[in-house]
Amino acid sequence: QVQLVESGGGSVQAGGSLRLSCAASGYTYGLYCMGWFRQAPVKEREGVASIDGDGNPSYADSVKGRFTISKDNAKNTLYLQMNSLKPEDTALYYCAADRRLPCGRRRYDYHYWGQGTQVTVSS
Repeated sequence: QVQLVESGGGSVQAGGSLRLSCAASGYTYGLYCMGWFRQAPVKEREGVASIDGDGNPSYADSVKGRFTISKDNAKNTLYLQMNSLKPEDTALYYCAADRRLPCGRRRYDYHYWGQGTQVTVSS
């Protein structure tokens, strides 16, 4: 089994920054794909960014140039650095992981999910 625990959410003003972390534990061998998703009230879960086993990132157009996904393999930890935050970035942010390739940003690309961390951006 794989456990994913997110942290780092909070409330910031527009233009501010936050860094989310996702600690993976359990049987983490072969988790080639990891990603960040978000879900705002009454909206569908949206893929924000993903990263493959070689460290290649992929971003949604809405966050390109503002968010950076990265990972520390030694710590089994995934990060999402979020800069220039906007009110529309307000959502519950989820970490996800999977062993299947290719890596993507669709919900069904991922089998393992964390519980989420709330990000609120005020104008």
